[in-house]
Amino acid sequence: MDHRKLLHLFRLLLVYWQASSLVLCGVRHPVPVLWMVPVSSGPDPENMTDAVAPAVRQALKDLQRRPPPLGNYELQLQLLYSQCDAATSLKALFDALWAGPRYMLLFGGVCPSVTSLIARALPAFHLVQVSFVSPSSSLSNRKWYGNLFSTVPSDWALNRAAIKLLQHYKWTRVGVMALPERSKDLMRWLLKENLQVVSTGSLAEDICSSMKKLKENDVRIIIGYFEEDFADEVFCCAYRLNMFGAQYQWIVVGGWSLGRRASGCTSDSLLTASNGTIRLQIRHVRNMKIPEDVQEDTLRRPIQEDSQLTRLAAFAYDAVWVAAKAVSQVMEMVKHREKYHSQRSTSLAQEEIHRMLLEALKHTNFEGLTGKLFYRNGERMATVELIQHQGCDSVMVGDFSTWTQQLDLRTQLLRFNGPGPARDRPVMLLQQLRVPLRVYMVVSSAAALAIILTVTILFLTTVNHKYRRPRSGSQDELLLLGLLLSSSSILVSGLDEASLSSWTSELLCSIRMWTLWVGHTLTFAVIFTRMWMLYSICTHQHQAGRVVLWVVLSDLCVLTSWQLLDPLRWVVLQHGSQTDPTDPDILVQLFSEQCSSANMELWLTAVFGYKGPLLVLGCYLAWSISAVSHPAEGSKGLTLTMFTLTAFSVSGATVSLLTSHNPSLQFCLSSVLILFCHVSTLSFLFPIQTPQPAEEDHEEEEQLEVEEWKSRAAQLDVEIQTLMSQLSESDPQTLLHNSGNKTHRFEFPGLPVEGLQSVLCFISNPCMLW
Repeated sequence: MDHRKLLHLFRLLLVYWQASSLVLCGVRHPVPVLWMVPVSSGPDPENMTDAVAPAVRQALKDLQRRPPPLGNYELQLQLLYSQCDAATSLKALFDALWAGPRYMLLFGGVCPSVTSLIARALPAFHLVQVSFVSPSSSLSNRKWYGNLFSTVPSDWALNRAAIKLLQHYKWTRVGVMALPERSKDLMRWLLKENLQVVSTGSLAEDICSSMKKLKENDVRIIIGYFEEDFADEVFCCAYRLNMFGAQYQWIVVGGWSLGRRASGCTSDSLLTASNGTIRLQIRHVRNMKIPEDVQEDTLRRPIQEDSQLTRLAAFAYDAVWVAAKAVSQVMEMVKHREKYHSQRSTSLAQEEIHRMLLEALKHTNFEGLTGKLFYRNGERMATVELIQHQGCDSVMVGDFSTWTQQLDLRTQLLRFNGPGPARDRPVMLLQQLRVPLRVYMVVSSAAALAIILTVTILFLTTVNHKYRRPRSGSQDELLLLGLLLSSSSILVSGLDEASLSSWTSELLCSIRMWTLWVGHTLTFAVIFTRMWMLYSICTHQHQAGRVVLWVVLSDLCVLTSWQLLDPLRWVVLQHGSQTDPTDPDILVQLFSEQCSSANMELWLTAVFGYKGPLLVLGCYLAWSISAVSHPAEGSKGLTLTMFTLTAFSVSGATVSLLTSHNPSLQFCLSSVLILFCHVSTLSFLFPIQTPQPAEEDHEEEEQLEVEEWKSRAAQLDVEIQTLMSQLSESDPQTLLHNSGNKTHRFEFPGLPVEGLQSVLCFISNPCMLW
C-alpha cells in the first residue's frame, strides 16, 4: 500500500513539474493554489485521482495557449494529501498556510467527510474553494458555506426538478424512499412547497418493510433517492408488494440502472416494476457542446466513454478554468489599482483580495466542457434530464432548467401504465343531493291546487256570509290564511339554491321558516280556541280569552328572536362516500345543503317546548268533547281536525329530523304530510254543502223532526213535573238540578213557573245550542 501511495505521489509531482516547466516558455506570473487529494473516499480513490490528473494537466496546457490576460498567470498546484481524515486534513492545511506562500484558492473535491469541515473554515483563512465533485445537501446553507463553489450541480437542481414535476401533475401527497442523510434537503423543499409527505422509507433498514409502510399509508407517488446499488432491491420489493402499475408512479432522483446487483427477482420482473419510472439526472457530458477553446484530443476520451470517471475528469477540467479565470480577473484588478491608484505604494489587504475573488467567482460565465458554466447564489446552473423507462428503452421525455426554473415536458413521448398519470390519492368527486325537477314540479302542482282551493273557500267565506260558520267571527279567515301559508312553504322548500345568490338563498331560508311556522300557528290557534270554547260550554267552565292572540304572539316572539340573534344560513352536510362502479379509484362524496343556524337545536327545543304541551292539551280537549253524550253540531269534525293536526305535526317534525341526509325524500314526505293535513282540515271544517232536497223530501224531514221533538217534549214534561214538585216544596224562584255528581242551584226572581220549560231545556243539554 505504501508503494502505491509513493507511486501515486510521484505521478502527481510529475504533473506538477510538467505544469511548472511551461513557465520557461514565456513570462507568466505564478499563482500558488492548494490542491487537496484524493478527490473521493470511494473504494479506490487513487484510481479516481489518476483519472482526474490528465484532465487537470490538459487544462493547464490549454490555459498556456490563451492570450493575455488569462495566459499571463500560471496556477502552481501545491499537493495536500488529506487521507480522507478531518484531523489530518486540518493539520495539513494549517501547515501549508503557515509555511507559505500566501494562497488565494483551494482546489479539489476533497473527501465528503472532510468537505463540510474545510468549507466551514474557509472564511477564517480568507480562502475560496473550487471543487469538481457534487456537494452534498448538507452544504446547501450559503451562509456557512458561501466560499465553496463546485462545477458539478448539486442535489438542489435534482430536488427542484422533482418539485416542478410534482407541481405539474398536481401531486401533493407523496412518499420518499432514501437514505436519511440524502433526503434532508428534499424533505425541506417538499415542506416548503406545501407538499404532504405521508411516509418515508429508509434504505438503511429492511427495504421491503419500509415499502410495506408506504403501501399501508396508500402512498402512490414515490420519490426514490438512491444510487445503482439499491435500484434492483427496491424494484424487486415493489414487484413483490405489487407497488407498480396504473396506480403508482416512481420518480427516481439520480442516475441508476438495473441488473447490477442480485435481488432475488428476474430481469423481467424488474423491468415490469420499473416500467413508467421517471429518472432525474444531470445532463451528461456527451450532450454538451464542445467549446472552441478546447483541443479536440481533450474530448476524445470523455465522449467515447460515458462513465463516472470520465464525467469527473470533465468537471475537473472546467474547475481549473473557473479558478484560472477568477484568479486572472482579480490579479488584473489588483495590478490596475496598484498602478493607477493614488496610494500606489499601499498593497491591498488579504481580506480585500478575498472579497474580490468571491465576486469574480459569483460572476463566472463561460462555455465549458460540461456546458455553459455560471452560478446563482453559489449554485451552478444546469439542465436536468427527465428520462422515462419504457420497457427496455429509456426515453428522454423532458428537461428542467435551473436558470429559468422552467420544466419542459414532451407529453407526446410519455407513456404511463394507465390511461393517464397516476393519482396521488383516490379521486373524491363531490355530488350534491338535490330535489329532482320532476319531483318538485309534481309536488308543487299539488300544493298549487291546494292553495287555489283554499283561496276559493276564503273568497266565498269573505264575500258570501251564508258560507260562514255560525259564531265563528273572523276565525275562518285566520284558519284559511294559516293553511295558505303552510302550503306556500312547499313552493319555497324545493327550489335549487345552486342557481341563486347567497343573499337570495338566505332570504328563502327565512321565508320558508316564517311561512311554515306562522301558518301552523294560525291553524292550531284557531282550532284550539274553538275546542276550548266548546269544552267550556259543555263542562260549564270559563271560556278562554284571546287564545289566538296569545299563541300567535308567542310564536312571533320566538321567531323574531331567532331571526335576529341566530339567522338561518345555508350549511353543507357531508354524507357517506361511495365507490364509482366504473372506476374503483374514484370516490363519490355525497353532500347536501339545508337551512340551519349555529344553535339550531336550542331554538327547535324552545319552539317544541311550548307547542308540544299545547298540542297535547288540544288532544285532551278533543277527547273530552267526543265523550259527551249529546255532542254539538260540528264538534266531530273539530275533534278529528285536532287529532289530525297533532298527528301530522309530530310526524312532520320526525320526518324532517330523520331524513336530513336525503333532501329529495325529506321534501316529498314533508310536503305530503303538509298537504294531507291541509286537505283533511278543509274536509272536516268546510264540508261540501249538499244541494237542497225537493219539496216532498223536505216535508218528510219536517215530519220526522216534529216526531222527534214530540218525543223530546214528552221527556221534558216528565222532568218538568218532577221539578214542579220540587218548586212546590221550595222557593218558586229557586231550582235545583243534578248534573252528574254536582248539584246546580238556579234562581229566577220574577220568572213565572210557565217560563221554566225553556230554561230546563238548556239545563238538561246546553251543548245543543252550539
